[in-house]
Amino acid sequence: MHCSLRDSTASITSSILEYRNINGRKYQSSNTTEYWFARAPTDEKHIEGLDVSHHVALLLMEDKLFLSPIAENPQKILDVGTGTGIWAIDVADEYPSADVLGFDISAVQPSWVPPNCRFQIDDAQLDWTFKENEYDLIHMRYLYGGIDDWDKLYGQAFRHVKPGGWVESTEIDLETRSENPNVSDDDGHIFRQWRDLFFAAGDKINRTFKIARDGQMEAKMRAAGFVDVRHRQWKVPIGGWPRDPKLKRVGHYNGMFIDQSLDGFAVFPIGEILGWTFEEVTLLVTQMRRAIKDPKALPYYMV
Repeated sequence: MHCSLRDSTASITSSILEYRNINGRKYQSSNTTEYWFARAPTDEKHIEGLDVSHHVALLLMEDKLFLSPIAENPQKILDVGTGTGIWAIDVADEYPSADVLGFDISAVQPSWVPPNCRFQIDDAQLDWTFKENEYDLIHMRYLYGGIDDWDKLYGQAFRHVKPGGWVESTEIDLETRSENPNVSDDDGHIFRQWRDLFFAAGDKINRTFKIARDGQMEAKMRAAGFVDVRHRQWKVPIGGWPRDPKLKRVGHYNGMFIDQSLDGFAVFPIGEILGWTFEEVTLLVTQMRRAIKDPKALPYYMV
């Protein structure tokens, strides 16, 4: 059943508009869906970091906003969990005849946007109230740790994309690895500790950080009904250590994003969910930051 924009927004509880401060950082209220758990804080510092991460994605994809082979003149495009709205704005600029809608539970999008782009406060985990079989492209990126039912999410995307349309989902494997074979990857290394703590926090509240591992995304998309499922992976360096000029540039910007975001990522899942003190979390972040900046570490993760 189709509902109006007013109906859709009215279905979201007022608590979505609430924010809380944890040790000086602004977060989406944990009484809602904890979507920010994937995005971390909603303050200016982290919002800037998210825009840098968008630039990293563009560099990886050779300045393409998506890889799906959609028709030349898409009419409707949906951005799920739009965050700062930067992807939706760029797509609206590139396709001025398309109606671009981005939705998120955090109202952090700018007010100055292209005339064919609009934003809506909504929760991807609730039943979507948009018209079914409507969108040429449905885009979702970096929702890890914020979704408790990926089968439902992909199922809703399947119902709302047009026949012949495309759904593109990009997620991060949270495990930081080292290109240097001499760097230990045992359980005592900070890279492994960091991964395991996030995995434990996600498991505790049933919002997995493991969705990009073990072929889960592809399997869940096929289970939702998608047939032409294509898989692409990138190695994303942290810091400017690669010799390849393109990867060096990717690593430089990604290093900026990670360095800016580490503390914001860690405070709620490790502190609030797992019960660590602020001092313990701060020490952990310091150790992780030091390890990433170690010139011998050559760190990267997979997307």
